[in-house]
Amino acid sequence: MSEAARYWFNTKTKQVEFGLKSSSLDRIGPFETEKEAANAEEIVRSRAKQWLEDEKLED
Repeated sequence: MSEAARYWFNTKTKQVEFGLKSSSLDRIGPFETEKEAANAEEIVRSRAKQWLEDEKLED
């Protein structure tokens, strides 16, 4: 499946989009489902927290 045929979260409008409709600066994704895209901000927060924890363990 191409990136154009996936879901994205627009950080400017806070809306889910299907396909490459907005600027890459305003998009998070791609996601397989609309539901995942709708939860993009929480997914990003969770991953960032995990990365910080992993880095602390490596030090």
